[in-house]
Amino acid sequence: MGAITDVPGIRVGHAQKSDDGWLTGVTVVLPPQGTVGSVDVQGGGPATHETDALDPTTLVSAVDAVVLTGGSAYGLASAAGAQRWCEENDRGFAVPGGVVPIVPAAAIFDLGRGGDFSARPTADMGYAATAAAAAEQEGHDVERGNVGAGTGALMAQTYKGGIGTASITMDNGIVVGALAVVNALGLPVIEHSVLQESAVQPGSTLNTTLVVVATNAILDVAECKRTASASHAGIARALNPSHTLADGDTVFCLATGAVHLDRTDEAARQMSLIALQSAAADVVRMAILDGVASARAVSTPAGNYGAYGGE
Repeated sequence: MGAITDVPGIRVGHAQKSDDGWLTGVTVVLPPQGTVGSVDVQGGGPATHETDALDPTTLVSAVDAVVLTGGSAYGLASAAGAQRWCEENDRGFAVPGGVVPIVPAAAIFDLGRGGDFSARPTADMGYAATAAAAAEQEGHDVERGNVGAGTGALMAQTYKGGIGTASITMDNGIVVGALAVVNALGLPVIEHSVLQESAVQPGSTLNTTLVVVATNAILDVAECKRTASASHAGIARALNPSHTLADGDTVFCLATGAVHLDRTDEAARQMSLIALQSAAADVVRMAILDGVASARAVSTPAGNYGAYGGE
């Protein structure tokens, strides 16, 4: 499919609203139970939830769902809905009396783009997106463009952004996929030239590119952390500028643990990880450009976004 769902067991669900003042949504990446994960934040203005739990030095290693949402910090409320779905389905970190689902989240800024500043993702939307992901078949295609968390996305406060996805299958059977929400300050780089560089508006502070990288490789939390960090190179290759003070650029990495890397000795381990992380950076770039291509480019000022965004 050329999608993150080419990684076996990964499913993606969307929920969104684009009428009555709304132009926002939620996207949930639902991995198989036991998936290991971490995160790396390199943007200067992130809106995130429970990312500290994914540090390699903390207690937990498994991730039950990843929530990507609109609504800026308000939209992080959608993670509670994903968590509720996980609890109902007995997915989470086992504690006396039940489970605590580990559901990290990150948000883009799209407040007011549909006309109503108070229209932002809710816990119910997070629940709906998670249920939609769970209902998908193995290896399903992923809807792209202005859906889910990409519903109200913009680039450079002028052009439509959106959801994109891509995958790479390596010679050793390792699959690396990525899903991106493109809501960047910068614009896409094609053939090493920035498109419409003059359209980047000085003083814009309402931006973010969110990415989930997934692989079927067996990685520990520290290796996921390093892979997430390396994957940021894909953002820099695809968008200029990137990782600015005005962006909340965040990359999650999920490892489902189905395929062994070559770890016969330390040199083999290092080379295996370098190859995987290089592929991850490449697939992130591809996912971002797929998101750009999937969203209709519109050269209308951002202040008029609500006029056409709900079409």
